Amino acid sequence: MTPTAGNARQVAIVGLGTISKYYLDAIHHDPGWTLAAVCDIRSEALTPHRSGTPCFGDHRTMFQEVALDAVVVTAPNDVHAAVCRDALRAGLPVCVEKPLAVSLDDGRELAALADATGTPLFTAFHRRYNENVLRLADQVRRSGAIEKLTVRYNELIEDHIGTDSWYLDPLRCGGGCVADNGPNAFDLVRMFVGDVTVAAASVRRDQRGTDRRAVIELRSATGIPATVELDWSYSGEIKDVDVLLSGGTRFHADMLAGHPGFKSSLWHEYAGILGDFAATISGAPREDGGLPALDLVAQSYRIERAGVLAPEGQAR
Repeated sequence: MTPTAGNARQVAIVGLGTISKYYLDAIHHDPGWTLAAVCDIRSEALTPHRSGTPCFGDHRTMFQEVALDAVVVTAPNDVHAAVCRDALRAGLPVCVEKPLAVSLDDGRELAALADATGTPLFTAFHRRYNENVLRLADQVRRSGAIEKLTVRYNELIEDHIGTDSWYLDPLRCGGGCVADNGPNAFDLVRMFVGDVTVAAASVRRDQRGTDRRAVIELRSATGIPATVELDWSYSGEIKDVDVLLSGGTRFHADMLAGHPGFKSSLWHEYAGILGDFAATISGAPREDGGLPALDLVAQSYRIERAGVLAPEGQAR
């Protein structure tokens, strides 16, 4: 799957919603990639690409008609599993936006299919490439043991989704803030403290059944507690990580610091995703967090239904 000398990998994007522009920009600026095709069921989404890029309304037809080296899936959450399944069966390495799938069973099936076919299945968690988070991780590595970790992911979701109204449909999204923002936050927790399980969960929904707020309490295999606070009704935006070390030292990373424009931190994060995806295709070892994050989403909902509550999160 390594491109020949002087040639870039031919990649297609399935799904041209709000997130696709970050992948398109990353592909445009990375000489290791060439945009070979785009796919969306909406004709109007394809219109800006028709003058220079092959456009398709069905991903299966695109896989048959275009010579591809990889696929990026940014379609709505509820079709991740179907598109990834088809790509893997076609032998195409896949980079899929978190969550890997809506259901844990589908995620497990995809992981098994990737293993069986020997085809890379890469779940994109853009916050693990955030420069402030990476700086924090380096500080923590050099400074001591973690005693407590908190990740906050607060925003007014309507400000972020553009025309992608499926985010607010719990069936298409998979739930709400837990299903969609939860994986990014869970991935950051795992980045700092390793594997975790859910100890308690509190989820607040709107009349449609969409998660709007949640507090998830996690615990690592070595007993380190971590709190994830999620809010889709927050007036403004907070995306940060707070680490308390055993000696009392506290470190903090604001994921938005240094990126004053709305969603401007995403440009460098998605460039990081594309670079890591390329390395994975080339055989670089990588522990993919797609299935563990999806498992934590499922645990959160299961524990919430069982009535195991987490304390109400408070903004610091």
